[in-house]
Amino acid sequence: MPAPDPGPFPTAGDLNDVSVGEFSAAMALLFEPAPRFAAWLAAARPFRGDDELMAAAARIARSMTRVDQIELVNAHPQLGARDRLSSASEREQGDEDDPVDRELAKLNATYERRFGFRYLVYVNGRSRAELLPGFRAALGRPPDAELQRALEDTLAIAADRLRWLRSPMAASA
Repeated sequence: MPAPDPGPFPTAGDLNDVSVGEFSAAMALLFEPAPRFAAWLAAARPFRGDDELMAAAARIARSMTRVDQIELVNAHPQLGARDRLSSASEREQGDEDDPVDRELAKLNATYERRFGFRYLVYVNGRSRAELLPGFRAALGRPPDAELQRALEDTLAIAADRLRWLRSPMAASA
């Protein structure tokens, strides 16, 4: 069951004025819980707006240690997972499809054994079946290139979530 919606997403000005814990909780709505990343991002305050917040997030994510980058990627659930999803991940992952979910489970296990972190992709409205070719192709990439791709998708997911949280649809959800 997803966590309850905390209400309107704070403005950049509000984020500048909250405690590190409150800031981290807000960032978990965008990035999923990644404590070290959130602490680094909190230390980069103040932000004059969403663009500055997201630019700082990108700069920090790209410059963190590999361990911290993996923590950020692994904060997201496995593709096709059905348990312990945040409300944002639940909305993004869509409905269950057993044959595809079984294939995703196999690919997740293979990928995590190969790379040591989760496969993360910006779904952007695509069905899980549409994601399978890209998932299979990822298995042939070098580990460093794949981690960088996953980080870029993490940033794209967060930017999309922020747009959604700022939209009228989020206010009425």
